[in-house]
Amino acid sequence: MKSLTKQLLKLLALLSAEVVLVGLLFFACVVVFSFMAHEVFIQQDTDLDNALFEYAATHRSAEMTRLMRFFSFFASADYLLVAPALIVLVMAWFQHMRWYALKVLVIAFTSTMLNQLLKRLFERPRPVTAMLEQSGLSFPSGHAMIGGSFYGLLIYIVWREVKHPFWRWCWVLLLTVLLLLIGYSRIYLNVHYATDVLAGYALGIIWLLLAIYFMKKLERWYFGRSENSARRELGNL
Repeated sequence: MKSLTKQLLKLLALLSAEVVLVGLLFFACVVVFSFMAHEVFIQQDTDLDNALFEYAATHRSAEMTRLMRFFSFFASADYLLVAPALIVLVMAWFQHMRWYALKVLVIAFTSTMLNQLLKRLFERPRPVTAMLEQSGLSFPSGHAMIGGSFYGLLIYIVWREVKHPFWRWCWVLLLTVLLLLIGYSRIYLNVHYATDVLAGYALGIIWLLLAIYFMKKLERWYFGRSENSARRELGNL
């Protein structure tokens, strides 16, 4: 009995720590986005943007530009039209992964729609020094926001499903580094300001956390409803 009680207390402590960490992450992202929006649209302070552009210029070369364009591709519209669909098809083959497949589909689609809505709301033009021809507006960065929610979801799935600690951390670090390089590539290529990228990351994570929370509620409701239906059917036999 004492052993069981200790195990339950440990589980509660772990769950509490997870809830606290998620809450802190959500709050931090709200603060970051609010600060970026205030600096850009209220203070109209470009010091951070200029500093990052100047830093990127110090190591600009043909090879580095090709590398940055390579990383930028992994959150481009062409890539994100294909990658989530492929992941959904693979996950759909495994019964225990089907809710994850639905999450990938829903979060990829809704974060794209939300990003386009916010861009039209803020209407910040892209930098005139852009090294690529890019249509659309600048704030928040779609690569950072949609990539943040998409790769953030993959990190969440890896953390939940990969049991071996070594491989779990390998995949988490790989996806995190890729996401950071995607954001930096947008600054290096001058197609986004640093404030666009930071705001995009913050909003992507905020939307990811909200989507996971509400889809968990939907999942519990759906399975609860299924269990109640099964019980009623058994009762009628």
